[in-house]
Amino acid sequence: MGFFDAPDLHGHEEVVFTHDPETGLKAIIAVHNTSLGPALGGCRVWNYESETDALRDVLRLSEGMTYKSAISGLNLGGGKAVIIGDVKEIGNEATFRAFGRLVDSLGGRYITAEDVNTTPRMMEWVHDETEYVVGLASELGGSGDPSPFTAYGVFVGMKAALKKVFGNESFENRKVALQGLGHVGCYLLEHLLKAGAEVVVTDIDEEKLTRVTKEHKNVTACGPDDIYQQEVDIFAPCALGAGINDETIPQLKTPIIAGAANNQLANYEKHGKILLEKNILYAPDFCINAGGVINVYGELEGYSEKRSYSRVNHIYDMLMEIFHLSEEQKIPTMSAANTIAEARIHNMGRLKQMHRSGSFHLKK
Repeated sequence: MGFFDAPDLHGHEEVVFTHDPETGLKAIIAVHNTSLGPALGGCRVWNYESETDALRDVLRLSEGMTYKSAISGLNLGGGKAVIIGDVKEIGNEATFRAFGRLVDSLGGRYITAEDVNTTPRMMEWVHDETEYVVGLASELGGSGDPSPFTAYGVFVGMKAALKKVFGNESFENRKVALQGLGHVGCYLLEHLLKAGAEVVVTDIDEEKLTRVTKEHKNVTACGPDDIYQQEVDIFAPCALGAGINDETIPQLKTPIIAGAANNQLANYEKHGKILLEKNILYAPDFCINAGGVINVYGELEGYSEKRSYSRVNHIYDMLMEIFHLSEEQKIPTMSAANTIAEARIHNMGRLKQMHRSGSFHLKK
């Protein structure tokens, strides 16, 4: 597949490829849209099977960040970075300082942050080469790990989904299937248990599963392939994307899908319609998992943890607006969310253009 034939190239403004033989850095940065502000999105390290897979991932993720920031009311565009390789081999200072120089070369059009297989320490190395990085440790003036905010946002979003489907927000006597026990998944698990939910979990790390089930009495475990078949009130995808697809949808026994993973629907148009037909309420991923980016956005204007949590609480209201529009227009929730996000991108982008052209005047 040639680059210009990439099926996930949707109006991206800039895509940068780099290979630094000295450090082994192979990276792609995708800037999708900067109508609302600089493109912000994390950097993930993954040992992709092919460079085509890496390109597809970074294109989809960067587009998702545009919509995530727009629907969250942030003055940010969407971007993403992927570094190709095994983090055990390339997760070192030299590689990430080289990546930092790449980020810096974009002059602030892209701001990076922590993501899958990257750590605050790696972001410190990036920061040695560029100011365009957020999610740094608090001692460096940052907000630290964004995972607790992402998890809290998903928990708040689950409340909205429960309210829509069952008429109340209570987790008492509710059962949740939690797919993935990474940083976000573990924080989310704590919220669910504290709220009184029963949780069935799965993860590819069997040791982690064993530890979690021993530590918590209301937690049971199942295999990765069995998680879709659990009879639950909420199915929460918190691993990698595309888990909701032709194969898994027929297995689902839940009225709600609400989780932290990005790009949960393998094909958002096709699978969004199928979920609507099956009367399964889907909480669009780029809305419900926006807590992390909402938090790091605060670093760009003077960080306040209290303000970040207050903003994350608005995920509840935004999801209720999406659910209402979906029901009113009889369209999938993902389509409703896209409509709301695109309206803000268009309207705010138009205002910015008017200011630049000098055609915006206040009436006296």
